[in-house]
Amino acid sequence: MPNRSSHWDNVYATKSEAEVSWFQDSPTISIEMIRTANPDHGAAIIDIGGGTSRLVDSLLQAGYRNVAVLDLSANAFDAARKRIGPTASLVDWIVADATTWRPARTYDVWHDRAAFHFLIDPRDRAAYVDRLQSAVAPGGQVIIATFAPDGPEKCSGLPVQRHDSASLAAELGPEFEPVETRSETHRTPWDSTQAFQFSRFRRRG
Repeated sequence: MPNRSSHWDNVYATKSEAEVSWFQDSPTISIEMIRTANPDHGAAIIDIGGGTSRLVDSLLQAGYRNVAVLDLSANAFDAARKRIGPTASLVDWIVADATTWRPARTYDVWHDRAAFHFLIDPRDRAAYVDRLQSAVAPGGQVIIATFAPDGPEKCSGLPVQRHDSASLAAELGPEFEPVETRSETHRTPWDSTQAFQFSRFRRRG
C-alpha cells in the first residue's frame, strides 16, 4: 500500500488515542501472553505497530526494561512518549515499516496486535515474515493478534486480511510452532464489538 506512513501519521495527528477503534485502556490479553512467553524482565520485547498502544506502559510497570516499539507513525510516538513521561527514555522507539525494516538485533518476544492484518498483499506478508525471521531469536516467541474470521473486513478505512491460528501458522511456516490461541471480543470506544484472535508461536531451535 503506497503512503502507509502518511496514512497513519494523519490518523494519529487528527485523533486522540481514545478516538481510534483499537484503543484499549488495559491490554490484558497481550500482557498475559507476554508474561507467559517470557517472564524474565530482561527479555528483549518488540511491539510491532505499537502506535499509541498502552502495552508499553504495562510492560514498563510490570518491570520489563528491554522494550522496543516499532510503528510507521512518528506522530503516534510523540503522543505515547508524552503520555508515559520520563520512563519513555527506557524504550527503543523505531519509526519504520515492518515490511522494509532491517532489524539491528534479535528479540525474545515479538508482539503485534492489529498490524499484520493490514497486509492484504501476499508480498507484503512475505516481507513481514522475512523481518520476523531475522529478528526473533531461536526459542523466541511470536504473538500476533488480528481480526478473527468473523471480525471486521475493514479498519481505519482500509481493507484487512482476517486470520485464524491455522492461517497465521501457514504464513509463518514450519519454523514456528503454534503454542496458544485466544479469542477476544474487543469493545471499541463507541461500544461496538470486534472479534479478535491472538496466536502465540515458539521459534524452533
